[in-house]
Amino acid sequence: MKKLFLIMSLSLGTVGLYSQNSKIPSSVKNVEAKVDSVLNLMTLEEKVGQMIQYNGSWDLTGPASETGNKQKEDRLKKGLVGSMLNVLSVEATEKAQRLNMENSRIKIPLIFGYDVIHGYKTIFPVPLGETASWDMEAAEESARIAALESVAEGVNWTFSPMIDISRDARWGRIMEGSGEDPYLTSRIAVAKVKGYQGDDLSDPRTIAATAKHFAGYGLAEGGKDYNAVNIGKNELHNVVLPPFKAAADAGVATFMNSFNTIDGIPATGSASLQRDILKGAWDWTGFMVSDWGSIAEMIPHGFATDKVHAAEIAVKAGSDMDMEGGAYEAGLEKLVAEGKVDETLIDDAVRRILRVKFKMGLFEDPYKYNDAELLASVPYEDHKATARDIAKKSIVLLKNENDLLPIKSSVKKIAVIGPLANDKDTPIGNWRAQGEANSAVSVLEGLKNTVDTSTEITYSKGVTLGQGERSFLMPLNINKDDRSGISEAVENAKSAELVIMVLGEDAFQSGEGRSQANIGLAGLQKELLKEIYKVNKNIALVLINGRPMEITWSAENIPAIVEAWQLGSESGNAIADVLRGKYNPSGKLPVSFPRAVGQEPLYYNRKNTGRPSSAEHVTYSHYTDITNGALYPFGFGLSYTDFEYAKPVISSNELKTGEEITLSVKLTNSGDTAGKEVVQLYLRDMVASTTRPIKELKGFELVQLEPGESKEVEFTIDENMLKFYSASEKWEAENGEFEIMVGGNSEDVQSVNFNFSK
Repeated sequence: MKKLFLIMSLSLGTVGLYSQNSKIPSSVKNVEAKVDSVLNLMTLEEKVGQMIQYNGSWDLTGPASETGNKQKEDRLKKGLVGSMLNVLSVEATEKAQRLNMENSRIKIPLIFGYDVIHGYKTIFPVPLGETASWDMEAAEESARIAALESVAEGVNWTFSPMIDISRDARWGRIMEGSGEDPYLTSRIAVAKVKGYQGDDLSDPRTIAATAKHFAGYGLAEGGKDYNAVNIGKNELHNVVLPPFKAAADAGVATFMNSFNTIDGIPATGSASLQRDILKGAWDWTGFMVSDWGSIAEMIPHGFATDKVHAAEIAVKAGSDMDMEGGAYEAGLEKLVAEGKVDETLIDDAVRRILRVKFKMGLFEDPYKYNDAELLASVPYEDHKATARDIAKKSIVLLKNENDLLPIKSSVKKIAVIGPLANDKDTPIGNWRAQGEANSAVSVLEGLKNTVDTSTEITYSKGVTLGQGERSFLMPLNINKDDRSGISEAVENAKSAELVIMVLGEDAFQSGEGRSQANIGLAGLQKELLKEIYKVNKNIALVLINGRPMEITWSAENIPAIVEAWQLGSESGNAIADVLRGKYNPSGKLPVSFPRAVGQEPLYYNRKNTGRPSSAEHVTYSHYTDITNGALYPFGFGLSYTDFEYAKPVISSNELKTGEEITLSVKLTNSGDTAGKEVVQLYLRDMVASTTRPIKELKGFELVQLEPGESKEVEFTIDENMLKFYSASEKWEAENGEFEIMVGGNSEDVQSVNFNFSK
């Protein structure tokens, strides 16, 4: 039962708290007045406490026994902790909140954070996979469901969305983001923030979101996690920052900084990023949390001498909360006392933290997220149905020679083969929150759920992918020797009318710390595939993976390829829906697939060189042993039907400041199956004050058409669409010629040109 909180007198050195029935005024002015009233009553020690986040490293439903945890518990009781992470369950979060509220002097509520990345209990496709749907309503809905399931267990703050632009498939965390394009990632950022936070942060069915990692993390050198980032202002502003600006404009409650250095400065200690851009130019009013220990990690970076020095750098740069780094706890009070840090910097950080807590309604009722009745009412079965729907939308059909798919009703003997065919854990993916291990529907199960009794399905694992124990922190042991199951798989394939090969990556091959030098089919998978191909060429390859893979041999030889990502709880059912033709695939790649790993980093929106191509000699930008370009480009995805694009029409060849022109294209479903197509709009600035990409995504529309149906798809072009971070170091559109392109992927486009003048 929720308490009615005592309204205490300011003369006693405490702040007046609101009862559970009172309403906090929604105006910013009143929130700011409340923030100031609390701040004015706080000691320096209490202020620093708000800037500290602890991991819930002991069972909070019982007493802390170890020395470190006992110290944490003591600080909770004194109100010297602002937030905790990884404290899960209504019981545990309520216990932690009570330790704080019933013992501390001023009684400032805690917030509880967790990595809710692609679902809490109901697991949705990994973010890269979900982005392949190009469906913003789906992205928002999965976040809304994740928020509800989180708050039902006491969690009210997620460290999501990750909106790092990722151009290198070797980087393990590419699975956690939205791919290589700033515009698409910006759209996803807004959808996720809206899904998590809703229209009102005080709604107890929403959670605070975090835009991470600020900034440049996805462009780590060599694709190695935590590595240095070496980019200039042009790439920073034009490529890296737009999704973060979109999240800030959408009202995201918090930001998280990144582990990497950028131009030699650790992001955690970058005043340019945090104070000048985020809190200055963008006028963002939320708070910045470090990534796990990233403040203290400035010591091994060689940027700080010790934790006290790291704390000084970080607070001056604009990092407001220290996640399990121990630096603020060790250094801030000492630094203020020595005059090395002005207390106004502490006040700014605490004011930002308090502001979010007030907006969440925690001062009104610190226990609003400890509602045991809510947990009992969460419609998990409905959430599973939504997860299946979103998973279907995320599947990308890469190849389908001779219409091998969907599986024809005449096919009565199917061999399902591969180490991931009956895997119920890998589809959950990494960063799985409270998704239960081995709880996903496997491909084998999904197919058996859809076929009639006259269809025979045989199953062979063929080879094992991973061996031994698997966990978030342990390296994965890949099978490279055990071929004992290949002969059985070959025999099953010989007598089958169709072979479904299910290959790809283990759940723990991608994710944080999971960068790879090779991104092909690991272990003995490719060998298995080739052996099956020798006896039966009617193969549909289903890929379950968290990153783009090098599958050139498969693309050249296997007739049908389905990119199924790691799709979450309902993975197998969703894949079966597509394979059986119950759903027409509509996904499009959010990231380029390479011909060889040596092409990485690989991305469509590259810049021309002075020697982009030559038919006469070798002195141009290329590799001599491989064709330029992606195996499957950004935006690519096939359908079971055919879409025809008429020639695009532009309303005018001249655009002036304050005006708009339109580009329209007629899209026709010329096949015999209803389907959806993502119509994509790209732009090129032909001559500018800095070199510009050969094309950039500037718009898209998801269109559903019945067989024979046509639709005019129209895009509006204005000056804002043309703006970029120019040589003048400002966002502006420059006079000149532009090429506008439209099509079904980044390569197959038609174009028209226009001129812009101010």
